[in-house]
Amino acid sequence: MTGETHNIHATAISVDGFGLAFVGPSGSGKSNLAFDCLAEARLANIPAALISDDRVIVSLENGQVFASCPEPIRGLIELRYSGIVSVDHVDRAELSYIVLPVGADERHRLPPDDEQAELVAGLSLPVVRVPMWSRFPLSLILARIRSLAANRQFTR
Repeated sequence: MTGETHNIHATAISVDGFGLAFVGPSGSGKSNLAFDCLAEARLANIPAALISDDRVIVSLENGQVFASCPEPIRGLIELRYSGIVSVDHVDRAELSYIVLPVGADERHRLPPDDEQAELVAGLSLPVVRVPMWSRFPLSLILARIRSLAANRQFTR
C-alpha cells in the first residue's frame, strides 16, 4: 500500500497530536461524534481540528498512515439536522487510532484486547470504542489512548 491513496467513507480529526478516524456505516453518528470531540477540545484548550468529513483520503508513507481531505469539502462538516458548517481544519495529519461509535445494541461491555480494525485492506490501526451516548467522548477517547499506551509499555 505504500504510496497508494484510498478515498474512504469516514470522518477524521486531529486532537493534541493524535489523528482519529471515525468509521462506521452511514448514519452511525461519525460526524456528530467527531464534532463533539472538537467542541470538547476547544473547551479544554486542547489543540484540535477537522481533517475531513465523510470522505477521507488515506495514504501510507514510510510506515505511517496519513489522512487528508478532498478539496471541495475541506473545512466542512455535516451535522445531522443542523446542516453543513465550517470548522477549524488542517490539510493533512497522521492517523493514530480508529474510533468506532457504539450504539445501545452493542452486546459486549469490554473491548477485545489489542483490538485493531482495517481502514483499507492491509492497513490496520488500534481501535477505541465510544458509546454514542457518552457525555464527554473526547475525555473517554484520551483516557483509552493513555490506557492502551500504558498497557504497551507494561507488556514489553
